[in-house]
Amino acid sequence: MKRRFLVLPICALAIALAGLPPLAISAEQQRISGPYTADNLSIYFVHGPSQPGPVPLTLGEALKRNLAAVYETGQVSRLAIENKSDREVFVQAGDIVKGGRQDRVLAVSLVLPPRSGRIPIGAFCVEQGRWRKRGGESAARFHSAQELLPQKAAKLALATPGRRRPAQRQLRQPLNTSVPAVAQRQLPVRQRILQRQGGASQQQRVWASVRKMQSKLSRNLKTVVTSDVSRSSLQLTLEHKKLAAARDGLIASLRDRVKGKDDVIGAVFAINGKINSGDVYPSHGLFLKMWPRLVSAAATEAIAEKSTKAAPKPAAMPVDKIAKFMQLAESGKTERKPLGAQLERETRVAKDKAIVMSTRRASGDFIHRSYVAY
Repeated sequence: MKRRFLVLPICALAIALAGLPPLAISAEQQRISGPYTADNLSIYFVHGPSQPGPVPLTLGEALKRNLAAVYETGQVSRLAIENKSDREVFVQAGDIVKGGRQDRVLAVSLVLPPRSGRIPIGAFCVEQGRWRKRGGESAARFHSAQELLPQKAAKLALATPGRRRPAQRQLRQPLNTSVPAVAQRQLPVRQRILQRQGGASQQQRVWASVRKMQSKLSRNLKTVVTSDVSRSSLQLTLEHKKLAAARDGLIASLRDRVKGKDDVIGAVFAINGKINSGDVYPSHGLFLKMWPRLVSAAATEAIAEKSTKAAPKPAAMPVDKIAKFMQLAESGKTERKPLGAQLERETRVAKDKAIVMSTRRASGDFIHRSYVAY
């Protein structure tokens, strides 16, 4: 198949963006190629110039080499993270850290400076019910970060706060009955309150998305993908042998598509002919480090979302639709929040259509952009 390239129009980000900071990579410098398709998963590459300078370690690399640490704090929604190396460490929103009292997913993208000391970081639980050490793991810290959050609904939950019910109504809600009473008493107060919120909070939406993905994977793989060690753990589900085999088969035909394309800085994924999500990085080097985990997460969701009914294969989406999706997200309503003194998180929401979350340095340079379709 002949691959098409689309150069984004110069006006792409000029629509209603007066007064907003420009992207570090301008629209006219960015182009899209693809699609590269396997079964119900299609990949589109984002091409552009790389920012100069050394490529940071990823959190997965740093934890594996004991150059970083993620610590339990006793709070479900907050962990502590430390860079012990002389290099920067890149942390991506959606990194799943395994261990502690519960597996968590980190809520923000950031770069840890060398010898950072302990820094607080927001997190959500992706293992409902456990609040103690698991097997030989440490309850005080997390030992790996090898997977990315694989579901669009969960990514949207991380990015968009839900509505909270009034406190008096929350307290009348029963605790989640999927968690044994003994385990509920072991949970911290904050998590027990979250369980009474009737599904409207960000944490409840993350839990719901995990359960739904586990159910879909079990249906499509015709086996129970939850682990007897901890049935609610998303991380342990992602380690299931049958899922790994199915995922590897899908990845095999897509993983090497990036070879020889030394200007790729991001990727957008479509599942069942619909845009799902995408990630863009400041350099080709950082993209290459994240690429295996990006395609693995996309393959997992594609397996979960594959229809069990006989249906015609959806037509490949043209690259101009991918470009329009990214442009739409960039044109959305903007909110900014500081992430310490040197970083800022910027969220742009095109209501009910698309969202883009960017983390920027004080200089204005971005370190990660995450696009999600509604």
